[in-house]
Amino acid sequence: MKSDFHFRETKIQGLTLIEPFFLPDERGHFIKWFEKSIFKTHGITLNPYESFDSLSSEGVIRGLHFQKKHWQSKLVRCLSGELFDVAIDLRKASPTFGKWEGFYLSNKNRNMLFIPEGFAHGFLSLKDGTITSYLCGNKYDPECDGGIRWDDPEIKVNWPLEKISKAVITSDRDNALPFLRQLTL
Repeated sequence: MKSDFHFRETKIQGLTLIEPFFLPDERGHFIKWFEKSIFKTHGITLNPYESFDSLSSEGVIRGLHFQKKHWQSKLVRCLSGELFDVAIDLRKASPTFGKWEGFYLSNKNRNMLFIPEGFAHGFLSLKDGTITSYLCGNKYDPECDGGIRWDDPEIKVNWPLEKISKAVITSDRDNALPFLRQLTL
């Protein structure tokens, strides 16, 4: 029986895949998604400011979004369905600037992704009714809202499009986002 948080470092410093505290029994299960002191012990400082949920159909790509001045750290999890979650390092001084990593998050695997400040974030919904939850470390500021096209040819995110049976669905806003090389950060 799994009952502890498990933190897994990724190839990009600060980006962390997390398995939450999980306690199943004959009634169902109990999950603890966040505890400030446990996260801090693992080098993650998240002072939640606000929380969002999104509902997406299969084939929806949301992102790749970030805030230019008031960067937000995020703890992302999937409450229902399944998604392929992507984070791109936009920290100019980072040796992994412009690099991305992607992770499958679902209500079955219960994995969460901690995305530190300085990253763009987006996801592909792999099932109808996918609910994504974000716990954010700073206030959403529409004046600082920014993004990168999901299909940027330089970043080359390997979206698992073969796992969806529908065409990709994106917003007009996301289709008008610039490429990484066009950004002024």
